[in-house]
Amino acid sequence: MSDSTILVKTLLDENVDLKGKIVLVRVDHNVVKKGMVKGSYRVDATIPTLYNIVQKGGLPVLMTHVGRPKDKKTGEINCSENDSIKPVASYLEAKLSIKVYCHEFPIIPGKGIPTLDDSIFESLDRLRKNKIDMIYLPNTRWFAGEQAKDETRKTFTDELARIGDVYINDAFGSWDTHVSTVDIASRLPSYAGVLMKKEIVNMGRVLDPQKPFTGIIAGAKYDTKIGTIKALYQRVDKLILGGLMYNTFLAAKYNLDIKGVSAEDIALAKELVEIDKSQEKIVELGYLIETDDMEIKKSGSFRKLSLKKLKQRGQCGYIVDVDPESFNDPLVKEAFSSAKTIFANAVMGYMPYFPDGSRSLYQTIFSVKGANKLLGGGDTLMELRSLCPGEYLDGWDREACYYFTGGGSVLKAIEHGTPYGLAPVKALLK
Repeated sequence: MSDSTILVKTLLDENVDLKGKIVLVRVDHNVVKKGMVKGSYRVDATIPTLYNIVQKGGLPVLMTHVGRPKDKKTGEINCSENDSIKPVASYLEAKLSIKVYCHEFPIIPGKGIPTLDDSIFESLDRLRKNKIDMIYLPNTRWFAGEQAKDETRKTFTDELARIGDVYINDAFGSWDTHVSTVDIASRLPSYAGVLMKKEIVNMGRVLDPQKPFTGIIAGAKYDTKIGTIKALYQRVDKLILGGLMYNTFLAAKYNLDIKGVSAEDIALAKELVEIDKSQEKIVELGYLIETDDMEIKKSGSFRKLSLKKLKQRGQCGYIVDVDPESFNDPLVKEAFSSAKTIFANAVMGYMPYFPDGSRSLYQTIFSVKGANKLLGGGDTLMELRSLCPGEYLDGWDREACYYFTGGGSVLKAIEHGTPYGLAPVKALLK
């Protein structure tokens, strides 16, 4: 997918006039854990958009969600400093040497912020007078209307539309259909940010890849990824599974009893097993790490187990990682070395206790020369940066390498067969 085939309106379009206008910017700065910024990649990736807005004379008002403060069962919204946007604002101030003002609103315990009241206009006036450089609204999920399904939702949409002149969505990783990602786009002139455009362009390299194409996907749940696995399977030449997905596939294919793998997931995986009987795209990793204790990596509590031996035994404890020796197998090496495109959304082991499989995977990916390398998901990038900092930094300098900011949105786009199937992207169509 080239720039010329982008189907959404973008901030970089020549006719975008932002001079003196309040620009609502939806970003995906969901990087706060227990009140601290954990991994700044998603924040740094949006800086080109912020620069572009300011360069065009726009006055940015940032919005992001952090965590899941709304209880799905009770509907209560618990606003805690642990999921405040203030640490992100402080990071931006230090990074860019600017003044970021965090506007606060009254909070009703259990109900969040009921309204975006008129107090915001005083802050907007300060923004226009250059007394502050940008405003950061509270966690969007603190607002009662953000995820609501009643009239509260329309009220919040109206309030945002009242304060903004233009809307920019730079949050490809936030694919939920919420007010700040979808509803507001119909009320203001709306555009994709610089990062959003990059994500869409690079999704084209996954959906229409240079062949041969090797995909690696791992996860803690099988049932939630069925659609993605089946869609990815149709596009790849070789597929490597990890985590519980791989455990489930093995249990279904070889009739194994593996701790932690449910009968329901095994039944679901049978379809993939049947499909692969004729196409043989799934490359098996032949050496695993078995343990009886999921929580603590005690000396002697985990052991290497070959797939051959596991099939003979018919059962085992928890499989918590793949052993690095798996990546020396000729068939596995061929799946990587022959690839022209490699896509990975994968942490192979139970973290943080079992990092070796993930480290070997990332080292293997970056040892392949000349291939497009597309990696995504917050967990994937966090572990890549932690386990293989040299490879992580090397990827930044390679045009053929791209890091997606949101793993869930990438997987959804693969399942849809297009990034334009995601509601926030669809809302920006020309």
